[in-house]
Amino acid sequence: MRVLPSGSSALLVEVDDLDEVLGLYAALTEEPIDGVVDVVPAARTVLLVVDRARTTLGAVAQAVRETRPRPDRAGHGDRVELPVVYDGADLADVADHLGVEPEEVVRRHTGTEWTVAFCGFAPGFGYCTPDGEPWHVPRRESPRTRVPAGAVALAGEFAGVYPRESPGGWQLIGRTDVAVFDLAREPAALLRPGVRVRFVEAG
Repeated sequence: MRVLPSGSSALLVEVDDLDEVLGLYAALTEEPIDGVVDVVPAARTVLLVVDRARTTLGAVAQAVRETRPRPDRAGHGDRVELPVVYDGADLADVADHLGVEPEEVVRRHTGTEWTVAFCGFAPGFGYCTPDGEPWHVPRRESPRTRVPAGAVALAGEFAGVYPRESPGGWQLIGRTDVAVFDLAREPAALLRPGVRVRFVEAG
């Protein structure tokens, strides 16, 4: 673990892998460090935003070094169920890559509970990781110029839902009618770090 300054009021914690990010994020959100006002996970880092009127960067850095990441991926209790129609344009290609039938891709996708590890790419886009073995699905060689809102997709070890129409290179396996980002809702993002996600095949 490396703890580095990031500007005048934040620290960037570098760790070895995503599992350590998830464990550290869980520990820091369940037992907050005094003066830390925001914790932002990413693929290999955790950013801590510090209120310097309450504490110092040095004190927070020391507290982080003494924090033991949790050994599991436990989220913070919020759970989201997303109904999905599995008719994505890349479902057959994903099945071929994994060496299974499309029905087996659907079974695995719905049979796994996922955890939002971090957010990025677009507001409301949560990078979800499976509780079991990672999938390792390659991105498309040629990204699409238009992916519709609600598209359910896979890339690398992650699953995600496109919050709005945008370009994208992930493999599309289905679609959901649930709005994962809505400014009229509080919070606007449905898929936030730590949220547990269950994909359910729509009837």
